[in-house]
Amino acid sequence: MARLTRVLAVGLLALGVSCTPAGAAPSEVIVNIEHSRFDPGTIDVDAGTTVTFVVHNSDPIDHEFIIGDQAMQDIHEKGTEAHHGARPGEISVPALSTRTTTYTFTGPGTLIYGCHLPSHYDYGMRGVLEIS
Repeated sequence: MARLTRVLAVGLLALGVSCTPAGAAPSEVIVNIEHSRFDPGTIDVDAGTTVTFVVHNSDPIDHEFIIGDQAMQDIHEKGTEAHHGARPGEISVPALSTRTTTYTFTGPGTLIYGCHLPSHYDYGMRGVLEIS
């Protein structure tokens, strides 16, 4: 029985299933990019938590993952930074690759995550972070 429990636990971990209690804040969130869309499109987190975002880009083109309010998104939409990675919540995700970023959510509210490569944000490449 103990062997079966270990096998099931390893299998669940391999599938990315968490044993975090219901209502507990996630410490890691998987975000997939496919066909220039983020999945999931909405992410719920608790205020005061630090979350690592693991972003998988399965597209044959580069993307970004930028967390911020609308003013921050507007800055990036008009910005000239070619690559991101030095600031929390801002990463470049090359084609067919995976990158991570960690972000601390200080208070309740709503933030946006988006890609600001030419025309991507206008195409709808963005999502919502609900912080409670």
